[in-house]
Amino acid sequence: MTGLRTIPFFNYAALYLEREEEIIETLRDVMGRGAFILQQDLRDFEAKLRALLDVKYAYGLADGTNALILGLRAAGIGPGDEVVVPSHTYVASAASIHFVGAQPVCVEIGPDHMVDPESVERAITSRTRAMMPVHINGRTCDMDPLQDIARRHDILIVEDAAQALGSKYKGRCAGTFGAFGTFSFYPAKLLGCFGDGGALVTNDDAIAEQVGLLRDHGRNADGRVVAWGTNCRLDNIQAAVLSMKLKYYEDEIARRRSIASRYDAAFKDIDDITLPPGPDENADHFDIYQNYELEAGRRDELRRYLDERGVKTVIQWAGTPVHQFEELGLEADLPVTDRFFERCFMLPLYPALGDDEVEYICGAVRAFYGAGG
Repeated sequence: MTGLRTIPFFNYAALYLEREEEIIETLRDVMGRGAFILQQDLRDFEAKLRALLDVKYAYGLADGTNALILGLRAAGIGPGDEVVVPSHTYVASAASIHFVGAQPVCVEIGPDHMVDPESVERAITSRTRAMMPVHINGRTCDMDPLQDIARRHDILIVEDAAQALGSKYKGRCAGTFGAFGTFSFYPAKLLGCFGDGGALVTNDDAIAEQVGLLRDHGRNADGRVVAWGTNCRLDNIQAAVLSMKLKYYEDEIARRRSIASRYDAAFKDIDDITLPPGPDENADHFDIYQNYELEAGRRDELRRYLDERGVKTVIQWAGTPVHQFEELGLEADLPVTDRFFERCFMLPLYPALGDDEVEYICGAVRAFYGAGG
């Protein structure tokens, strides 16, 4: 390798600069109409989400965390209930369960870094009302065994698909298998806005009715307050931007899958590294690579080496699975997850990453292992 470079883990400025003129025109249009809260732009975006995911209802909400909270409330989850959730997730997944008065029960992950169905089944008790599969890194969990468990134990599936908009399992989109699914539009997400944003989708009429009330202070279509609600609406400006960006979404997913393929080809012969499933490894899965999370026995040395060469990497969730936050009191014995967090980290992967930058990253990793490049 010759010539050091600086490659950020994520290029936030590129979110704006890549389509600056179109974004400015979108903002000018919305603001010129004075269309800020619950306007046509939000309704249009919700319609596009319904079409993309093939669902009956879609609600733009303030953020992914509150989307989970509203969904759990609408599904009747509350005090005395338990909800099974993988510990390999952002704390928001468990926090949403806590804030409706229920108890999060943390479980293990499997070889693909998704929730382990056997661990889910072992965690079910008489108080279990739901499981919350978390579709991590742009991959949908293996939903067949999870649906089977849910049917046999008569519990709900509620999906945290914050990182998986457009990911599929057996042709069906993440977020559409259970009572409801939620998404995040945080700037670094696959479809990111310029602040916080989220959505909930469902095919359940009763849940949809409740979420529609809960996000807008409990007001019905006539403006009458008929339930205790909150303010959890997706801002119309953000909805307009997201709607505009959806035009390019398929191309951006293709770019992410292309980068993932290049990483897979470059690292598959390195024994110290455990790779995520490749883009074409399993016909049941269509992965969209929100992140490229891999494992390495010499992780810390490798990350230092990459950092010295300008390649910024990240350990997801600040290197701490949910059950390890002692202050939260979520006691769980999860050796698989513990071991994973001793080895995991993420390489840069986003559409604005250039081919030359991908080549530089691949070369740096291979050089660390003496594999050329």
